[in-house]
Amino acid sequence: MDFGSRTHDSVHLPDKPALEGLQEKWDARWTEEQTYAFDRDTTRDEVYSIDTPPPTASGSLHVGHVFSYTQTDVLARYKRMTGKNVFYPLGWDDNGLPTERRVQNYYGVTCDPSLPYEGDDFELPTKVPRNPRDFKHVSRQKFIELCLELSGEDEKIFEDLFRKVGLSVDWKHSYRTIDDHSREVSQRAFLDELSRGQAYSQDAPTMWDVTFGTAVAQAELEDREREGAYHKVTFFPAGSDGLADTAAEPIVILTSRPELIPAVVALVAHPDDERYQGKFGTKYVSPIFGVEVEVRAHELAQSDKGTGIAMVCTFGDLTDVTWWRELELPLRAVVNRAGRLELETPEWISGSAKADAAEQYQKLAGMTTFTARKTIVELLEESGDLIEPPQPITHPVPFYERGEKPLEVVTSRQWYIRNGGRSAELRDDLIARGRELQWLPGFMRARYENWVEGLNGDWLVSRQRYFGVPIPLWYRLDAEGNPDYDNPIVPSSESLPVDPLQDTPDGFTADQRNQPGGFMGEPDVLDTWATSSLTPQIVGGWSTDDDLFSKVFPFDLRPQGHDIIRTWLFSTVVRANALNNSVPWSHTALSGWILDPDRKKMSKSKGNVVVPSDILAENKPGFGPDAVRYWASSARLGVDTAYDVSQMQIGRRLAMKILNASKFALAQGVHAGHVGQLDAVINPLDKALLTALSTTVEKAGKFFEDYDYAHALMEAESFFWEFTDDYVELIKDRSYGAAGEEQQLSAHVTLATALETSLRLFAPFMPFVTEEVWSWWQEGSVHAQAWPAAGSIPAQDVPAEFLETVSQALSEIRRTKTEAKVSQRTEVVKATLRASQADIDTIAAAQSDLQAAGRVTELVLDVDAEAEGPRVADVEFAPTEDKK
Repeated sequence: MDFGSRTHDSVHLPDKPALEGLQEKWDARWTEEQTYAFDRDTTRDEVYSIDTPPPTASGSLHVGHVFSYTQTDVLARYKRMTGKNVFYPLGWDDNGLPTERRVQNYYGVTCDPSLPYEGDDFELPTKVPRNPRDFKHVSRQKFIELCLELSGEDEKIFEDLFRKVGLSVDWKHSYRTIDDHSREVSQRAFLDELSRGQAYSQDAPTMWDVTFGTAVAQAELEDREREGAYHKVTFFPAGSDGLADTAAEPIVILTSRPELIPAVVALVAHPDDERYQGKFGTKYVSPIFGVEVEVRAHELAQSDKGTGIAMVCTFGDLTDVTWWRELELPLRAVVNRAGRLELETPEWISGSAKADAAEQYQKLAGMTTFTARKTIVELLEESGDLIEPPQPITHPVPFYERGEKPLEVVTSRQWYIRNGGRSAELRDDLIARGRELQWLPGFMRARYENWVEGLNGDWLVSRQRYFGVPIPLWYRLDAEGNPDYDNPIVPSSESLPVDPLQDTPDGFTADQRNQPGGFMGEPDVLDTWATSSLTPQIVGGWSTDDDLFSKVFPFDLRPQGHDIIRTWLFSTVVRANALNNSVPWSHTALSGWILDPDRKKMSKSKGNVVVPSDILAENKPGFGPDAVRYWASSARLGVDTAYDVSQMQIGRRLAMKILNASKFALAQGVHAGHVGQLDAVINPLDKALLTALSTTVEKAGKFFEDYDYAHALMEAESFFWEFTDDYVELIKDRSYGAAGEEQQLSAHVTLATALETSLRLFAPFMPFVTEEVWSWWQEGSVHAQAWPAAGSIPAQDVPAEFLETVSQALSEIRRTKTEAKVSQRTEVVKATLRASQADIDTIAAAQSDLQAAGRVTELVLDVDAEAEGPRVADVEFAPTEDKK
C-alpha cells in the first residue's frame, strides 16, 4: 500500500511555526465561514442550547470573565463536535444602576427627570467635575441616550475581547437587555404575570438605598461589619395622665439605633421570659417624646440578647417589619427616602401628653440618621434616660451590594413578583423545580434550596431609576389628580415595548398627561434582574418566534457563577415556572471564583483584578489565548481557583509543543492519507501507543459527558506528552526509513492517527493552535470534525504498558549519559540492561528502536528477577573528539 506519493502535495508546513498572529487569523476565518453558526433547519433533539450569562456592560471585563466563559466555551465546542447543533448566543446586560453610575462618572452628568429634552443642541461637560454635586443636570431622555451610547461602545470592546479568547459564539444571536426586543419580551412577561396575579403592587416597608434613591431586593443585600454602639435606654410605665411614671420601675432596652425612638410602636419580649410575664399588655412611654407603646409577646424575641426586650420601630430592620406585620402594630415612620428624619413633627408626637415632645423632635427634624443618632444621645443624657455611656460594638449592617451607605427601611409603593417568600405552596414548587435540574457540581443544589427556604417576602422588581425597562402601565387620575393604582391601564401586546413616560395610552391625548381626569405614566422601571431572568425567553424567541423557541427551550445548559444562584439562577427558575410551567434548562454549571495571591475573590470593587488583554496578548510577556484557556480549563466546576501564571506558562509550552511536534511528524512524510490505516501497523511499539490512545479517547469522552472537562484535558495532555516525549523519540530512525518501508509505514500511520486524534481532543481547549496545525494537512476546520468516539481507535494486541517499559529503558540510557556528563548524542559502544523477565521480553521486542533512540551499538539484555524496572550498567561510551 503506497501512501508516500501524496505527502508533499497535501502538507504545507510553515518555515517557523509561531503562536503570534493565530488569533486574528482564525477569528477572521471563522467569522467569514460562519464556522459556529446555528442552523435553524433542525429539530429539538439535534440542538444543544446554552443560556449564556450576559455580562454587565458597565466598564471593563476582568480575568474572572475569561475564566468562566472559557469553561462554557469548552463545553460548547465539545457538544458541537459530538454532532449537536449548538445554539450559543451571547448578550450584554446593559440596563440598571451599574450603567447609570458609569455614565454619570464618565460624562459628569446626573439625571433630572423634571428637565425638558435638550435635543441635538446638548453639549457635554468639557471636564468631569470632581464633586458629583457639580455634575451637569440632564433630562431623562438625554440621560438614557448617553447610557445607550456608552454601553454600546463598551459592548464593542467586550466582543473584541471575547473573540480574542476564542469563544465559539454565534454572534448573529447577540442581544442587549435594553434593546427593543428585550424590552418587548420583558414587558410582555410582566403583563402576563400581572394578569394572573403573579405580579402585584402594594405600599409596604422596603429596603432603601438613600444614595441611589431606589428600593433594593432581598437578593441584593449584603451584610458589612461596621462600628456602632449599644445604648441602654429607659422606658417608664404610663401614668394615669399619660406621662411617664418615673417613680415606677422602668423597662431598660438595649438599642444600636436610638435615633428611631420617635418611630417606636411597641416593646417585645419572648412569651416565656419570666421577667416580663406581668408586663405583657401594659403601656409604657417612650423617652423624650412620651408616646405610649404596649409591651407585646413574640417568639422571635431573644431572651438572651441584651435585656431580653426589644424596641420595635417602623422600621429599623427586617425583624421590625415582621413584628409590625404579625402583631398588627401601627405605622409610625419618620425616616424618608433621603435617609433623613421628616421635617414635619409626626402627629403621634405632636399629640403626646409630654408638653415639649414636638419641640424635642424638631431638634432632630431634617437630620440624616447618622447625625440624628448623635443628637438624640445628647438628649437622652440630658433627660437621664441613657443610664450608661454607649458601649462600642462592631456588628453586621445591611447594605445594597453596590451601595456605600447602610440601607434604611422605608415604606413606599413597589411592584413585586411572587417567588414563594409568602406562599409555602409556591416555595415547595420552586424547590421541586430545582430538583429537576442537574447541578454541576451536585452540592450546589443545597445553596439554592437554602435560599428558597429562607425567603421572607416576594421579589421586589421595581426600581426608582431611569435606564431600565419601563413598567408598562398608566393610571387614571381622578378629578383631584389622584391616581387609581388598583386599576392600571394596560397596553396591548402588539404595542410593546412602550415607555409610559413618553407614550400615551389608548383613549387619551398627550395633553391629558398628569392632569386631573387624565392619566399618569408609571415612573418606575424593572430591576435589571427582572429582565436578565428572562434570557432563555429573550434569546429563544418566546412570544416572538415560536418556531425557534420550540427548538431551544428548555435550554440544555445554564453556566454561571455560584455567587449569583440566589439572584440570576433562582429568578430565572421563578419566571420559567410562571410563564412556561417548566424549568428553564436541564443542567446548570456553576463556576468558582478567581482568587488573588491572598486567596481573596478577585473583583473590580476590591481593586485586585487582572486586565485580561495583558495575558491574552500573543507576544510575550503575554501568554496567548490558548494558554489562558488551558489555565481556565484546568479548573473544575464550582471550585475557586487561584490566578496562576505558572499554569498559563505550561499552557503556552503545550501550545508550542503542538506546533513543533506536529511539524516534525508531518515533515517525515506523514499525511492525511495515513490516518486510520491501522492494518499497516505492525510494530509492537506503534500498537502500544494506539492502545494508549484508545484508552485516552474513551476516558476523555466519558469525562466530557459528565461535564468534567478538566479531567478530559488531563487525559489528552497526559497522552500527548507521552506521545511526543517518549514515542516520537523512540521511532525517529524508523520514521526516517532506517528499518525498511513496512516499518516506516507502520510508524507513519501511527504518527498520523495519534496526531490527528490529539488535535481533535485538544480542539475544545486550544482552538487556535489546533486549527493552525489542522490547516497544514487536513481539509476544513478541526472544529467541524467529529469528536473521537470511544472504539473508533480499537485497542491493539499490545498493552499501553509496553511503551512505558521501553520509555523507562530509554530514560535509563539517557541517565547514564547525564551522570557521565556527556552529550545525549554520544554513541554507546556497549551497555547492559537488567530487568525482570517480563520487562526484558518487552524491551527485546522494541530493541532496535531503543538502540537507535539511545545511540547504542550493542545492548546486552540481562534478566534480574529482583529488578524494579529497567536498570542500565557497564556502559562503554565511544571516545569523543576531546579524548582522541
